[in-house]
Amino acid sequence: METQPFVKDKKTNKTAILLIATIASFLSPFMAISINIALPTISNELAVNAILLSWISTAYILTSAMLAVPFGRIADIYGMKKIFTFGIIILTIASFLAAISPSAELLIISRAVQGIGSAMIFVTGLAIITSVYPPKERGKAIGINITALYIGFVISPVLGGFLTEYMGWRSIFYLIVPLGLLVIALVFWKMKGKEWAECKGEKLDYWGSLLYIIMLALTLIGFSNITSTLGILMVILGIIGFISFVIWELRVEQPVLDMKLFFKNRMFAFSNLAALISYMSIFAIVFLLSLYLQFIKGFDPKVAGLILAVQTIFMVIMSPIAGRLSDKIEPRKLASLGMGIITIGLLIFALITEETSLYLIILGLAILGTGIGLFSAPNTNAIMGSVERKYFGVASATVSTMRLIGQTLGMGMILIIFAVYIGTVQFNPQNYPALLTSIQVAFLISLILSIIAIFASLARK
Repeated sequence: METQPFVKDKKTNKTAILLIATIASFLSPFMAISINIALPTISNELAVNAILLSWISTAYILTSAMLAVPFGRIADIYGMKKIFTFGIIILTIASFLAAISPSAELLIISRAVQGIGSAMIFVTGLAIITSVYPPKERGKAIGINITALYIGFVISPVLGGFLTEYMGWRSIFYLIVPLGLLVIALVFWKMKGKEWAECKGEKLDYWGSLLYIIMLALTLIGFSNITSTLGILMVILGIIGFISFVIWELRVEQPVLDMKLFFKNRMFAFSNLAALISYMSIFAIVFLLSLYLQFIKGFDPKVAGLILAVQTIFMVIMSPIAGRLSDKIEPRKLASLGMGIITIGLLIFALITEETSLYLIILGLAILGTGIGLFSAPNTNAIMGSVERKYFGVASATVSTMRLIGQTLGMGMILIIFAVYIGTVQFNPQNYPALLTSIQVAFLISLILSIIAIFASLARK
């Protein structure tokens, strides 16, 4: 639990702050996912090749991951509200620029700037919630916040498809502008005169921040190109950079990421490890099942999307319940139970065949959604509650970074499996057996990772 007492501020409107942070939490997944539906349309309109098209999605995720921890530390020093507000402003402006972009290159630059704003938002939103809610109410608030995140995951492809179909792909970005302005107005109305800066007066570790950004960029870009020699080399350099970063952070007086939190704070270390492994194991599930349902089972995209929505619906239902329970039951136990349920769901899919019934697939998705919902909020509560108030910004950034790195490593795993079993060819009926084998191997590895995550979750006494 946190080592500094919570000081209640009667002037702070907790509900308003939760509302502001929750709206902002929706924007991040919406911007990450909804644009994927519009990529074919963007490709046709702007004459974009495959490499540039992939960077329209990658630029956003990459800058978000690279800058999360540095911005978390900056927020602790200069003020969470200040960084949160700048983040919303940057995201809103970048969304408008993306909407009017005349070329793919300018759209990619706008997406990268969106990622910067998004990083500033999600590292401070969770930290502000943790700051204003006492420990006995914190789990419920975090559960509501994570539910908004999951709602973003649910409706993003649907809303993105609708907007693209009827109003054009640029409308996706235009939609963010009024939402961003609404959040900005709420910040100046409901959060005026209040700031959270527990490390005010301390210095920012510039060299550590730069090393972190370079290390993470090399690793994430390398994993996205893991099947090439250059990709492997970048991952190796990223690992060397990570080791150098750890050594530097242990020696510097005021580190951007206090590595002692990982070495001396068992709860913090193993909760983040559990989060990293869990995201590696579950992120590619929707991707794999989308291929399975459409290529192996022969469903059209609309039906496949409805089937896959089962998982997210259960995540949305369970997250606020789990968050509320984590205020009363030890978060470690709830999160471990959630990982156990995830493992059961992955076991069902590890045994998947061409004849697997649709009912069993839906059952597996419901089990997975329940497990993920039960794991995420308590695990986040455990991480945020395990550090002193002055580390809230960095802890919040670490939560987001574990998610982004886990997702990237999970997709890197899929790329390697596909390269081994299928190769660089288009999907066709002749290689459907190889596709099914790849899906089975991927789910088996995910099952093993989830079992490891259970032990990591239980180890944080």
